[in-house]
Amino acid sequence: MATKTEVTVEEKLRALYDLQLIDSRIDEIRNVRGELPLEVEDLADEVAGMNTRLEKLNADLEVIEDQIKEKKNNIEESKTLIKKYSTQQDNVRNNREYNSLSKEVEFQELEIQLADKNIKEFRAQIEQKTQVIEETKGRFDERTEHLNHKQNELDEILKETEKEEQTLIKESESFQDKIEPRLIKAYTRIRTNVKNGLAVVPVERGASGGSFFTIPPQVQMEIAGRKKIITDEHSGRILVDADLANEEREKMEAMFSKL
Repeated sequence: MATKTEVTVEEKLRALYDLQLIDSRIDEIRNVRGELPLEVEDLADEVAGMNTRLEKLNADLEVIEDQIKEKKNNIEESKTLIKKYSTQQDNVRNNREYNSLSKEVEFQELEIQLADKNIKEFRAQIEQKTQVIEETKGRFDERTEHLNHKQNELDEILKETEKEEQTLIKESESFQDKIEPRLIKAYTRIRTNVKNGLAVVPVERGASGGSFFTIPPQVQMEIAGRKKIITDEHSGRILVDADLANEEREKMEAMFSKL
C-alpha cells in the first residue's frame, strides 16, 4: 500500500504565495473596473427617473389639453344658450319672464368669462410644463449619452478581462483545494482584514512587504529556512523569503501570459 506523500512547509508556502499572486491578479482586474459598474448603475437609475418624470409631464399636458377642450365646449354651449334665451326674450309676455331670461343670459356670459379665464390659466400651465419638459429632455439626452459612453466603456473592459478573470477564479479555487483548510481559513481572514488584500508577502530589505517594521535577523533566517510558517507580528501577514517569492512570481507570470 502506497504511503501518502507529506506536503513540506516549503511546498505549503509556495502554494500560499501562488494563491496570493492569483488573487492579487483578480484584484487588479477588478480595480481596473473600479467604480464603473456602480457608476453605470447610478446613471441608469437617474435616466430611468428622468424618463418617468417626462412621461408624467407629458401625461399632465394631455390632461390640461383635455381640460381646455372641455372649457371650449362649455363656451359653445353657453353661446348656444344665450342665443336661445335672446330669441325667447323676443316672445315674452311680461317683464318677469324677460328679467328671468336676462339673468340666464347674464349667467351664461359669466360662465364664458370664467371659461376664458380658465383656458388662459391652462395655457400658462402648458407653457410652463413645456419649458420644464424641454429642460428635462435636454438633461435626459445628456445623461443618456453619458450612460451609453460609460456602458460602452464597461462593456469593453469586461470583454477584455472577463475571460481572464473567470479563468483566474477557477485557478484560485484549484489552488485552494491543494492547501489545508486551516491555512486557507487563516489566509482568507488576513486577506479580508488588510486593505490591499495581501495576506502573504515577501521579506524586502529586512521588513515584510509594505511594512516599515524591521524583522529581527534570527526571524529572517527562520523564514529563509522554510521550515515553519511565520507571520509578521505587526500585520499578521504570512511571510516568505524574497528568493521563494521571485521564483513563484516568475512561474505565475508565465502562467498569466498564457491566459
